[in-house]
Amino acid sequence: MKEDKSLCPVNQYLEIFGDKWTLLIIRDMMFVGKRYFNELRESDENIASNILSNRLLKLEESGIIIKTKDSRHKQKNVYSLTQAGIDLMPIIIQMSSWSLSYRKVSEKDRIHVTELLNGGKELQEKMSASLLQEFKLASIA
Repeated sequence: MKEDKSLCPVNQYLEIFGDKWTLLIIRDMMFVGKRYFNELRESDENIASNILSNRLLKLEESGIIIKTKDSRHKQKNVYSLTQAGIDLMPIIIQMSSWSLSYRKVSEKDRIHVTELLNGGKELQEKMSASLLQEFKLASIA
């Protein structure tokens, strides 16, 4: 394991999430329900396969996701968010809210983020519980 450059909390966060692809992968897992490599590769942002492989490995090593074998197709891996990954939900929602105010976003995404914001803590807790249940099932598989 590499040595940390700094123990500053912002640096610690950036050590894992300091590139755009990592958060986009988490977004797709959290809000779109993508679980397979090819699903993640087909995001609107067109991530390259080698970058996706690298970021998935980094997320797994950092304890943000887990990788398990698909019970229906043993040659496929299923990726699930861990509790640490699920706990990123309020951060990602707030980043998205900021973008609604200061950046150009699609109408579809504006509606989606607004629904997340309007649903408040109750909706976030419901979504988090669903993701946590999935993680628990994946970790016992």
